[in-house]
Amino acid sequence: MKRLRFSRRPPPPVHDEDPLSGVANLFDVSLAFIVAMSVALFSMFGARSLFDEKSDWTLTHTAADGRLEVVQKQGRQIKVQKVTDKKLSGDGDRLGVAYKLADGRVIYVPEDKAR
Repeated sequence: MKRLRFSRRPPPPVHDEDPLSGVANLFDVSLAFIVAMSVALFSMFGARSLFDEKSDWTLTHTAADGRLEVVQKQGRQIKVQKVTDKKLSGDGDRLGVAYKLADGRVIYVPEDKAR
């Protein structure tokens, strides 16, 4: 009699799901989070000029390893230049003198053409 009672139980459920399907869902959630953060940052910093074809701007950026990068946007063209401490040589004209003040500001004084 006991044996009959145990045989009437339904079999345990079988999960036919892929164990990696949860990882795909995490990828979708992270992608939506990245888009939301990008929109929030653009609206917070007023970066609409990044997409304006008529705007020109220059941005300096210090990388994690200490190198300085200069990003210039002129119309639709964007240039990234890396600043190095290599000495360059060549022919050219002196344009002026730059002075570094005690508070860290740099002032550029152009040369007079009359000299």
